[in-house]
Amino acid sequence: MLRLLRLTLPALAALGAAVAGAQSWTVVGGEGARKFVPYTGINAGNVARLGIAWDYHTGELVRRGEFVNRSARIQVNPILLPAEAGGHLMICTPFGRVVALDPARGTERWVFEPNIRIGGYATPGDPQGLKSPAYANCRGVAWWTDAGAPVGAGCRHRILLATHDLRLMALDARNGRLCPGFGQGGIVNVEPDVLAAAPPANVGEVKFPGPPVVINDVVVVGSTVRDFHRANAPDGAVRAFDARSGAPRWTFHPVPREADDPAAAGWPGDSARNTGGANAWGMMSVDAARDLLFVPTSGPSPDYYGGTRPGDNRYADSIVALRGATGEVVWHFQTVHHDVWDYDNSAQPALVDLVKDGTPFPAVVQATKTGMLYIFHRETGEPYFPIEERAVPQGGVPGETLSPTQPFPVKPPPLVPHEFTDADFWGLTPWARRRCLEQFGDARRGPIFTPPSLAGSIIVPSSAGGVNWGGVAIDPATKLLVVNVLRMAHFAQLIPRADPGGQGSGDAGNPMMGEPVPLLGTPYALRQMPLLAPPGLPCTAPPYAELVAVDLERGEIRWRSTLGTWDRSLPPPLAGAPFSLPLPLKWGTPTFAGPMLTASGLVFIGATGDDRFRAFDAATGRELWSARLPTSAFTLPMSYEVEGRQFVVVAAGGHPFVYPKPGDLIRAYALPVP
Repeated sequence: MLRLLRLTLPALAALGAAVAGAQSWTVVGGEGARKFVPYTGINAGNVARLGIAWDYHTGELVRRGEFVNRSARIQVNPILLPAEAGGHLMICTPFGRVVALDPARGTERWVFEPNIRIGGYATPGDPQGLKSPAYANCRGVAWWTDAGAPVGAGCRHRILLATHDLRLMALDARNGRLCPGFGQGGIVNVEPDVLAAAPPANVGEVKFPGPPVVINDVVVVGSTVRDFHRANAPDGAVRAFDARSGAPRWTFHPVPREADDPAAAGWPGDSARNTGGANAWGMMSVDAARDLLFVPTSGPSPDYYGGTRPGDNRYADSIVALRGATGEVVWHFQTVHHDVWDYDNSAQPALVDLVKDGTPFPAVVQATKTGMLYIFHRETGEPYFPIEERAVPQGGVPGETLSPTQPFPVKPPPLVPHEFTDADFWGLTPWARRRCLEQFGDARRGPIFTPPSLAGSIIVPSSAGGVNWGGVAIDPATKLLVVNVLRMAHFAQLIPRADPGGQGSGDAGNPMMGEPVPLLGTPYALRQMPLLAPPGLPCTAPPYAELVAVDLERGEIRWRSTLGTWDRSLPPPLAGAPFSLPLPLKWGTPTFAGPMLTASGLVFIGATGDDRFRAFDAATGRELWSARLPTSAFTLPMSYEVEGRQFVVVAAGGHPFVYPKPGDLIRAYALPVP
């Protein structure tokens, strides 16, 4: 049953005084998804003096310890509401629990518990079902103001929450109570529509990862769709609702469902009817003034094999600009044709105003897992730099028809390596290199877009990127883009199935760590893993992760800086096994999430598997400061000013399959009080 757990609001007058003058980070990713703040209080001259201002533990380690340890991701990016909306710092836990905090002290103001369904499902076609919560997550909440409601009215300011069990909820920002005029008692239950869609979904296969996005008076939600499972996966629809009433406004299908959809030409025959996915599991962004919503879409089902879905498969693996009011496609661009590498577009598109040939160019930047940056005109989709279709490797598995070309921007250059040769096999010792060759020496290798094969292929960059969901940070004044990139390779192999028509449970192995998993509805099972060999070190040379700065208008890389220290703090499976090194090595570690920029020229970032939170000089890439966290922060930092003091906030909770050292911490840093 839904219930309000705790309400500890201070007097409203005192609350207003506490947040007076606060400048707000009111949307996940910051304004325009630039992950930039205009503050200069913390700068290169004093960042070394940063200390802990406050800590808040969500309590989920105690409340749901088993699930947190197994599969929860604390990746929340808090938002700060303006004073008229309560001035709260808003967070959500991986299980959808919403908490309003005092931004200066980190104390609770109110808590809302949605009591989401946790765990898997059982169906006739999948009798074993999921055996875990399947990576519970909540990356944030959205805020909306009903401009037509009287000042002071209940639910004039709303918090919008999308849950894993497919409910959209509207809460009164002042106190966390459900808004009665939204849906049914404050809730829109989308699950019945998802289960009835075509292809049909099973309970638990589709989730709302959050956060919703608000464009004018419309709230929009994407979804996660279960990977590595079946060809006819559930529909990856993007859904929009009226922010006031919760009534459905429109639905966009990244896999076209109507024959007259212009994208249907990329789906020969009835392949689109039997394909799902292409969902927007990454974060979307909006240009409210232009009524434009920018949607990054993922690969279609199934991953790594496209024989059941011939053609380019548009709008999958694309950036799609939609009209916010209607869901109409304004323009779109596909960054990967006929994806068989799991190269989802997961990064949040970022908005920045550039100049091209002396003319203003309102740009949207899409970073990709391939490590390429695509820059487009927000209104027209015109590329800022030319994009070329170039020939790519062919020769997929039997039944596969690959795209002969892929789109490459002329500038900026790729941010990560785009080829793997014999010379790229590496080991800390000659023995370690031999182990890598023993394990992966027979794999197919070559340039980017080398397809999966029966012998196995080395995929570079890996299916994790490149650039993953954390996206980029952009300084709107200097046009400097900063992003963390992963430089590790990946192994993928398609194994013929003895019973291609059989169903099975789909849970025959770990799909990320080398245990074969059947791709139901296809002739193959999938085996994939990071390019690691005993005792768990990569088979490629460091650095494994970098922070990279790009001059957007010139299309040039300004600097690179290794991101992360490989040392004894690394737990399995990041190091493959409990493994210690005698000295910390600045090699970089697997990196997820992203950076934040400040007007004072600092880059703040966690995102590494070494329990550290860092600050870099945005002009040079030099590391200026770092602090230890209880576990790693695979999330986005944010910053705000309140009561005359600048705070930098980050969540630390590890990662269930990259860095399984769980935590439930929200931490704020600030300079000492004078």
